[in-house]
Amino acid sequence: MHRFFTEPSRVHETVIEIGGPDVNHIKNVLRMKPGEEVEISDGAGTEYLCEIDRYEEEAVILRILSSAGEPAELPSKIYLFQGLPKGDKMELIIQKAVELGVYEVIPVATNRAVVKLDEKKAAKKTERWNAIALSAAKQCGRSIIPQVTHVKGFGAALEYAAGLDIVLIPYELAKGMEETKRLISSVEPGQSIGIFIGPEGGFEEEEIEKAVNMGALPITLGRRILRTETAGLTILSILMYHLEPSV
Repeated sequence: MHRFFTEPSRVHETVIEIGGPDVNHIKNVLRMKPGEEVEISDGAGTEYLCEIDRYEEEAVILRILSSAGEPAELPSKIYLFQGLPKGDKMELIIQKAVELGVYEVIPVATNRAVVKLDEKKAAKKTERWNAIALSAAKQCGRSIIPQVTHVKGFGAALEYAAGLDIVLIPYELAKGMEETKRLISSVEPGQSIGIFIGPEGGFEEEEIEKAVNMGALPITLGRRILRTETAGLTILSILMYHLEPSV
């Protein structure tokens, strides 16, 4: 079943309005007809089963059939601070991170990042990345649309993470799998979690020191060195398994 998002202000007592690009997608691409059912999320935790009632000039009017208050979200907000990778890897990372339950993705310009984006290019990339997050959220049944922020420098990213309950930084020189397991097992539902992932060249020692001084906890992901596009998804998968409520 097709899934779309709308704003809470467009949800009324018996109907929901869909506007923007989704109107053309529903009407002309999917060619959906009145009476066909769709799933709608208001982005604030409520899910709706609806059927198409009618088309207006700039909106699709949906009739609400039922609603549910159990969003498909993890009980903790996970923030992925991803060092800028080369090529189109960021698109894959965002898509899969959304599927794994990430709350927000923060692209980070680290010292060893090969990619350098000026303000104009960064803005265009961010727009593209948010479109990928929206598409992934629709596909995997998320109740919210995870946001991709503008690119931050490493210092600004640390400041952004300072208010989180737990900040983890996988690092290839970190030791102690038992300590890593203990730290992850200690994460409790409801806590906010930050994950810092380096680019292809990894973090510089100075960056690790700054992160540790801020309160970040270095962890190991095993004896193998993981690619940047694998490391974040690995720790997200582990946290999803640990935090996912019973069904």
